[in-house]
Amino acid sequence: MDFQCQTCPRCFASWVSRNQHMDALDHWAPTYECETCTREFTSQHAANQHMNAVGHWAPKIECDTCTKLFPTQDAANIHMDALGHWEHYCHSCDRKFMGESNLRAHLNSRIHRGTKLSCPFCTHSFVSPSGVSHHLETGSCSGAPNLNRASVARMIRQIDPHHAITTKQIEWHTSDDEGEFFVTNAAWNGVASECYMCHREFGSARALTQHVNSPAHEQKIYRCPNRRAECGREFTSLAGLFNHLESESCGLTRFEKVVQAQRSLTDAMMGKRTIGYSDLTFS
Repeated sequence: MDFQCQTCPRCFASWVSRNQHMDALDHWAPTYECETCTREFTSQHAANQHMNAVGHWAPKIECDTCTKLFPTQDAANIHMDALGHWEHYCHSCDRKFMGESNLRAHLNSRIHRGTKLSCPFCTHSFVSPSGVSHHLETGSCSGAPNLNRASVARMIRQIDPHHAITTKQIEWHTSDDEGEFFVTNAAWNGVASECYMCHREFGSARALTQHVNSPAHEQKIYRCPNRRAECGREFTSLAGLFNHLESESCGLTRFEKVVQAQRSLTDAMMGKRTIGYSDLTFS
């Protein structure tokens, strides 16, 4: 009886001589281990058949929070549902979210924040500083009907001579300084009303009018004050700047600090005093 090497075609008179040959030349056939028990197989297919038959696959699905592993995603989900171990999870609402930004937006919504920020000129209350700013910049405040995006920008530039949150510009203007733009029939391109600046198309002249009078084509006169991370983001509106800071995307500050900064900014606008980085309380 011949004993063949597990790798090459050589045969030997005894298994001892064959093993000596395989030891010397490392000709042992590769083995495939079961992921759970000590059994070994000569092919991955054979090992897979065994692990399928007896359920010996090692658990590979991780819990988002703890170190436990599970054989299936369903089993992991049941565990994370039971213990609230989802990575992006609101414990008070028992809700999970697809990402960190979605969870942060939920935690900063009126569900958790309420409407504690009041307009300084009327009785309206808002969830966030960006809500107050949008209210004023869109001319929606009954207590300050003359305020709009341009007038707010002028006030901010007057109290921000050191450019803590405004960009340095030799010339500065907004469409509001020149009055409202109106769309004529010349904007019709045969299919839709087209913006001549960005070439976006709109279904009606009214929609295009709203677009050309929006911040879409305004100068970016506000800047993120995050010098440490060199964020560099610029914005056409104060609401846009505050929305960026509220999102905590550049890591400058927390939502609560943004609220404090907005109040300092409002106080400065009302008192006509200048502001600096210390007023923004981002540190």
